[in-house]
Amino acid sequence: MGRRRHALFPSDRWPVALVPVQTQYRIGTRSPRPAASARRPLMVRRPALVVDPFLIAGSIAAAIVGVVMVYTASRGPLLLAGTSPTYYLKRQAVFVVLGVVVMLVVGLFDYRKLEALGMAIYGVSLFILLAVMVPHVGTHSPLGSARWFNLGPIQVQPSEFAVLGLIIAVATYCSRRPDGLTWRDVVKVLLLGAVPIGLVMLQPDLGTGIVMSVVLIVMLVVAGLPTRVMIVLFIGVVAAVALVLGAGLLHHYQLLRITSFLHQSTAHPTGTLAGAVYNLQQAKDAIGAGGLLGTGIGHGAATNLGYVPEQQTDFIFTAIGEQLGFVGSVGVLGLLFFLAWRVLRVGQIARDDFGRLVCAGVFAFIAYSTFQNAGMTVGIMPITGIPLPFISYGGTAVIAFFTAIGLGLSVYARRGG
Repeated sequence: MGRRRHALFPSDRWPVALVPVQTQYRIGTRSPRPAASARRPLMVRRPALVVDPFLIAGSIAAAIVGVVMVYTASRGPLLLAGTSPTYYLKRQAVFVVLGVVVMLVVGLFDYRKLEALGMAIYGVSLFILLAVMVPHVGTHSPLGSARWFNLGPIQVQPSEFAVLGLIIAVATYCSRRPDGLTWRDVVKVLLLGAVPIGLVMLQPDLGTGIVMSVVLIVMLVVAGLPTRVMIVLFIGVVAAVALVLGAGLLHHYQLLRITSFLHQSTAHPTGTLAGAVYNLQQAKDAIGAGGLLGTGIGHGAATNLGYVPEQQTDFIFTAIGEQLGFVGSVGVLGLLFFLAWRVLRVGQIARDDFGRLVCAGVFAFIAYSTFQNAGMTVGIMPITGIPLPFISYGGTAVIAFFTAIGLGLSVYARRGG
């Protein structure tokens, strides 16, 4: 079997049938009988499944904070619209329950079996990304984007799960090259990632495309990317960004959202730029109103009156900043970054390269999403539609992040064999 252990017969154990049985002979019997102690079936004790309580408790705690923030951020606008103020609250609570169930199921599943399914999962991800852009199959917005499937009362955004598919596919490819990546391998992995990233960008979903790019680069570094290749790759990324921004490959509204943080000091912005700068300014005002300790849950003026656009989704961090203040905001961000660090720590003690690479991808997924979402609300990062992990409203994102934590739980449970 080469360097891999046999799945059924590890090198440090033997199957029960091959364990020699001690026998003793009795006078007057025709054949030897096993001793009394040997007649009892030999039981092989399996190691108990070990879970990481920090990952489970931390993700559930973050999701509970999210449910509360989604309710406070959506209650006011719903009341003004004559809708039940608990509409988003109930839906988000259901999403969290489903996410916890998915997390536990994935944690019980042996992650090592995913290596054999890696390319199949990748293929399914590509198929779904293509299907969502087909007219009358995916849901098309007035701005021309096609990102969702309508499944009864809920919408599913496949690009969130495509991030997980990319993580598993890249981990599968790189783990089969334990001696490191050659130039040819790097090119193949980049092409492997370019296809789903390109499909996501065509939806268009710029934010998720950026997340997938960051995940891909982090996993390549962990896989042993040579320094000279890293330098060339960095130059290529900068050139690609310049090409996208300068060649008109983005919609006008996307370009304005990305570049609005560069025009924060503009005294009297005009046109569409005025709307983009206004949204950013409202987000910063809401966070600044929270001060050190916040206005208290349910008492933020900007949050209650709906001043911040899309507050329950992309700008949920503004509700945290206004109601919980600087201390609460740091606490929530600290919790999310702790979850990301914990997954990275699990990857360090993983038993194989595949588990280590999966954890590296999950780490990048959670850590960058947290940094990007919080950064865009305070004006240090471009505005892109990236949800805050476990906290922003949305069933697909919540379940995707819980699934990512489930992968970390699976690696942790089997780190010793």
